Amino acid sequence: MKILVCDDETLIRDVIREYLLMDNYEVLEASNGLDAIDVVKNNDIDLIIMDIMMPKMDGYQAIKEIKKIKEIPFIVLSARSEEFDKLIGFDLGIDDYVTKPFSPKELVARIKAVTKRLQNEVITYKYQSLELNDSAHEVTIDKELVMLTPKEYDLLKYLFQNKNIALSRETILASVWGYDFFGDERTVDTHVKTLRNNLGKYRDIIKTIRGMGYKLEIRE
Repeated sequence: MKILVCDDETLIRDVIREYLLMDNYEVLEASNGLDAIDVVKNNDIDLIIMDIMMPKMDGYQAIKEIKKIKEIPFIVLSARSEEFDKLIGFDLGIDDYVTKPFSPKELVARIKAVTKRLQNEVITYKYQSLELNDSAHEVTIDKELVMLTPKEYDLLKYLFQNKNIALSRETILASVWGYDFFGDERTVDTHVKTLRNNLGKYRDIIKTIRGMGYKLEIRE
């Protein structure tokens, strides 16, 4: 399991790294939010330990930007202990919040608890008889398997995650294909077209936003 430790204090990163290595985790490091984003772009990270108060880009902004790239579990490690700060973090979708000063052993225990909980979760997105089961990595309509390419699957999942939100082609391209993808926005149009064809009777839930991009429109 690969963990990114993002904190501007070298000593804290060193302590966390030593404890994680003892539990056979692979550890990568970043000293600010911008560096963390670069690490996520270039590595398959399983969990991020994120400080809040850092130079260049703080932890909250980094979490927002990273979630545009990939859905990764976060444990916030912060000197801020106010309820308001914790609520901001949980509103951003973090999985746990640890206040400094902290026990490295407790942090490792929390990492294990978060990963165990996530492994046991069955993540599904549903609309009528259309279902995307992310744990099984499959899409069904009326309980019949729909054959999608990996990118069509990722595109449908991203649209479900942002349902009823108008998304630009540029945003979709960056989020589904990655910031280092060298294709153009026509790639999005092509995949939307084939995805619509594969969704059959549900093809019309993917709306075209003229001059902008697309939206998965679900009214329940």
